Amino acid sequence: MNPTASITRNIPRFIKPEVLSRISNLELLARGVVEGFISGLHKSPYKGFSVEFMEYRPYIPGDDPMRIDWKLFARSDRYYVKEFEDETNTSLNLLVDVSHSMGYGTGEVRKLDYAFYLAASLAYFMIRQRDGVGLTFFDDKIIERIPPRSTSSHLHTLLSRLENATLGAQTAIGKPLHLLADLQKKRGFVVLISDLLDDPAAILDGLKHFRFGGNEVVVFHLLDPGEVNFDFKDVVEFEDMETGEKLLVVSEEARELYLENLNRYLDTVKSGCQTLGVDYNLVTTDQPLDFALFNYLAARKRKA
Repeated sequence: MNPTASITRNIPRFIKPEVLSRISNLELLARGVVEGFISGLHKSPYKGFSVEFMEYRPYIPGDDPMRIDWKLFARSDRYYVKEFEDETNTSLNLLVDVSHSMGYGTGEVRKLDYAFYLAASLAYFMIRQRDGVGLTFFDDKIIERIPPRSTSSHLHTLLSRLENATLGAQTAIGKPLHLLADLQKKRGFVVLISDLLDDPAAILDGLKHFRFGGNEVVVFHLLDPGEVNFDFKDVVEFEDMETGEKLLVVSEEARELYLENLNRYLDTVKSGCQTLGVDYNLVTTDQPLDFALFNYLAARKRKA
């Protein structure tokens, strides 16, 4: 039995992507996802995965206002902030693939949209814990890189960048991963959010570079349900979103070969990540975000 599925069944299903797509403000979206996720964990029987409070202490000028307990303020008329048991001052770098293939989507949510929702939620979650968060956009090169910080104003910066980011050019994951690994001077957590539509050897070599530097790496391999199931009907014309090349296929005849190649590719990437000690997660854009958040939190617990 999949332990992740068992645990997440105990968390309310109110953060589905198609619902989130109707929320225009990314900060409001991230706050709702994270607060709901943590509340769900506290209500579940799996307390080992919860974010437990250790103590309250008086608010000191300079503390992040996000940590003030407003319910306690209403009762005491004094400001208190929450200290967390698992506070580690960890540095997290979010690497978000914005190559043109990320614009694909068969439903209401494109891969790029889901990537932004996930990145925003992780950033909110980590800064809520007073951990530093950095953000990088890349396609076949580094488009923008924001170093980690842990302030609420920094969170606003990250969310603003995510709200205004656009699709880039073609995919070439290996090169920017190597460049970013060289730039990362301090060990920490690296979260890669990408559809990984590139040569698996190049991807794994880039991840190996991060691991060589002593970083813990979590990969969210983000695919559209149509890419995973290939449940198209009749004759379908496919167009490469990055090259414009078109291909006309009979879906029923192509499906078996497509799925065979896809599964071979997924096995290569997954087994390569396992060999490197990289936490690999296949996520589709129709899954509630709590699956991804829980997988990240579980990875943190395993690496602690």
